[in-house]
Amino acid sequence: MPSAVADDAAAPMAARAHFAARLALETDCADVHAALAAGASDFVLLDVRGPEAYARGHVPGALNLPHRSITAETLSSWPDATLFVVYCAGPHCNGGDRAALRLAGLGRRVKLMIGGITGWADEGFAFATGPAPGGTAAE
Repeated sequence: MPSAVADDAAAPMAARAHFAARLALETDCADVHAALAAGASDFVLLDVRGPEAYARGHVPGALNLPHRSITAETLSSWPDATLFVVYCAGPHCNGGDRAALRLAGLGRRVKLMIGGITGWADEGFAFATGPAPGGTAAE
């Protein structure tokens, strides 16, 4: 009798499709950190928490656009083909998922930075502090 771990294990092709889809929709903190350190400009990093949480500590280079403020109007300054990478507090928070859903619903390309702020801290990466320049991106 198979264990609960082995019971109903996916076939290799199903596993391949699943993990390929995850990689198309998610990125991790280490990849974001490496891209930012290399000066990547092929995505916009959005901290989708509220302005107070952003001010306490955020990923350097991230813009603050709370998920509730994501609209066609607040996105209008970016070209339609822009890739957005979103993050929230961490695995206990669904704000990143809410932001990704809004962005996708507006026809925008999006990836979720898995782990959020918690993952960033777990990796030992530095934080920036203070309010978003000029307020949140939604203002």
